[in-house]
This record gives sequence, C-alpha cells and structure tokens, in this order.
Amino acid sequence: MKLSRLAERTPPSGILAISNAVKQRAGAGEQLLNYTVGDFNPQLFPIPRLLEDEIVKAYRNRQTNYPATDGNEDLRVAIAAFVKKHQALCYNPSEIMIGSGGRPLLFAAYHMIVDPGDTVIYPVPSWNNHFYVQLTGAIPRVIATEPGNNFMPTAEEIRPFIKEAVLLALCSPQNPTGTCFRAAQLKAICEMVVEENTRRGSEEKKLYIFYDQIYYLLHYGREQHISPVSVCPEVQPYTIYVDAISKAFAATGVRVGWCYGPEPVIGKIKTMLNHVGAWAPMAEQKAVAAFLNNDSAVTVYLNGFKEALLQRLTTIYKGILHMKMKGLPIDAIAPEASIYLSVKIALPQDMTTVLLEEAGIALLPFRVFGAAHAPYWYRLSVGTCRMEDMAPMLRGLQRVLEAHMQPVKEHRVAAGSKTPE
Repeated sequence: MKLSRLAERTPPSGILAISNAVKQRAGAGEQLLNYTVGDFNPQLFPIPRLLEDEIVKAYRNRQTNYPATDGNEDLRVAIAAFVKKHQALCYNPSEIMIGSGGRPLLFAAYHMIVDPGDTVIYPVPSWNNHFYVQLTGAIPRVIATEPGNNFMPTAEEIRPFIKEAVLLALCSPQNPTGTCFRAAQLKAICEMVVEENTRRGSEEKKLYIFYDQIYYLLHYGREQHISPVSVCPEVQPYTIYVDAISKAFAATGVRVGWCYGPEPVIGKIKTMLNHVGAWAPMAEQKAVAAFLNNDSAVTVYLNGFKEALLQRLTTIYKGILHMKMKGLPIDAIAPEASIYLSVKIALPQDMTTVLLEEAGIALLPFRVFGAAHAPYWYRLSVGTCRMEDMAPMLRGLQRVLEAHMQPVKEHRVAAGSKTPE
C-alpha cells in the first residue's frame, strides 16, 4: 500500500518491539522478570490515594466536558506554584501548557521550533529524540556520550554543532541511564547557548533548549535536581521544560503533562495542540490540581515511593558490585535518580536474548536508545520489580555470567586478547 513519505521512513520503536515481545511471552505463561518497561506495576506502586479519590470525585461531579484548550486555569495556577516551590522558578500560568502526558508536548515543541533541514542536537543514549527528528525532517547532530561522564553530554561535545542548531534536546535525570547533570556541566552548556543566541542577533532563529525533567522528583542524591534556568537565569528566554505526573506519581496511564517556557513559544505549542486535541481529560485535570495543591499529600507519597524505588535500585546495584568483586564481567553506575539502573555486561555477545532465554531476565540494550557505541550497556527498570524477586534474579544473572564467561575467557587466553571496555 502506497502511503506518504513520512509513513515510509518512520520505523517502529525498538524499545517497544522488545518490551511487547516480553509481555506476550509473559502473557503466555512464561515466568519472566520484565525489567524493560519504563512503567509501574500498579499493584506494587499505586497512584497517590488523594489523586485517585479526586479523579473519582471529579467524574461523579460530572466533570466530563471539554477542558480549556491550553489547560484548565486552576491546574496551570497549581503547576506555577508547584514549580516555584520545588524548583524556585517563576512562571506565569500563561506560560504553561497542559497536554495528555509529555509526548504531545514534545511533539509540538519540535514542530513549532524545527523546520525541515534545521539542525537538532541530542545525546545518545536517550529516549525517542531520533523519532522526533525524523518527524520534523531535521538534521541530527548526535552526541555519543561516555560512561566516564555518566552518559551525560558536555559543552565541549556540543560546541562543534552549536552555530548551526535551532534545538538542543536534553534530559535530566536521563532515560535510559538514570544519571543526572552536575551543576557546572549544565551551566557551561547553558552559557554557551546564551552566547550563541547573543551572536545571532534579532534576524536569525534562536537556539532553544528542550529540557525533559519528567523524573526530577525521583532524585536520590544529596545534591538537588538542577535545571537550565536554575544554574543560568539568562537562558530562561530560550528554555522549554516538559514534565508530567507520569513517573513521579506512578501515574503513566492518567495522562496529565505540562510544558512551560517563554510565552511566544508556549503560545505556538498551544495553537498546534488545539488542532490536535491532545488535551488531558477534564476530570484528571481537576484531580491533579487538587493533589498538587496539597503539599503534605505530595510529600508523604514521594517519601514512601522514593524509598521503595531506591531500596530496589540499591539492592540490585550492591548485588552487581558483589559479582564484580568475584571477577565477573559486570558493573553498574550507582543509582542517582529515576527508576533505572545502568548495567554493563562486558561480554562480546548481545546479552538481551541470552538473559531472557537462560534466566528469564528482560533488560533493554542501550542500542535501542541510539547508543550503538555502548554495546555492553543495558537499562534495568525497577518499576515492576518485586522485592521477593530480586535475590532469584541476581542468582540467575550470576549463573548466566559464569556460564558465558568461561568459554570467552579461554578464547581470550588463547588469542591473547583483552576484556572489552
């Protein structure tokens, strides 16, 4: 069937291809430990009770008509207050747009800034930037980040492409790595963007930062979450943030997200999404406004939720370090934020299928996040992880590593080769 050029050149998601295949096998009765999905098991991690009650209440009050096209005013006011409290950033309700989760806002922001043939800079591994670049017909400038920088891009890596770009797509905490920018690292990038926009003057298109911070409330380090405007106030006219309740409140299916930034850009995003109709439902908007305005409910939920996630991440991380100390070819980056752990398995074959077939463990390789340069790295998500499954999972992982390490070790000894980095 002949369709548009866009239909012909848009590939399916490699992430979903693996995750859906694992779900199908589990649905057929296989005993699998599915750590591929950036989602939550609602039986383990339900949404906040107040949010649930407010959603039910809104439906019973027949809040089922169209919401305001840019988002209900009470929700935008609540988000402005929430951003000020949690990030010390000041935005007016008119600078905020509500959408049905973060994805429509990402899609619209790309299309309102990027023309076909424009340049977009983004790091890999990262989530879905390559699809948005394809959909806009942009020219990608891809930063292959390094584990030595916790897979976060640096100003020096970005600098060679800065003069030709109109969009710099960043994410912190990063998906898939669970790692975060350091203040000096992000400040250097933001100062470079400000300097570049000053050079361009009033006639050229500006360079914007699109900052995905959807995991920022799930931050475990002693350092606070940082963002472009917090480290470099001068970059505020060129920064668009995206956020949602999806991850921080285990509400992936509730579909309420928001973006905020300079009003001229946000206004254009509003216009586009008005035509698409990608609004969050009225009842959910009313419920989220009530929930975000209740500081104690937010704090209590986040404290318990973060503790449960960090317990899982830390247990697995310590188990991996124990295997490393025993000489097995495995390592990981210490948990910093989100629901993800970056795991390195230094064996020559792609371990995705091996782990699934021999231990029932499903992980995602970094290659599905565009990082072919990091073939030994995998994302492990704890959003569906039960505490009682972790010890068997670690035993199964160790068993597979031991089985596959010995023949490789013998081959390397015979060939005089080294362990892959």
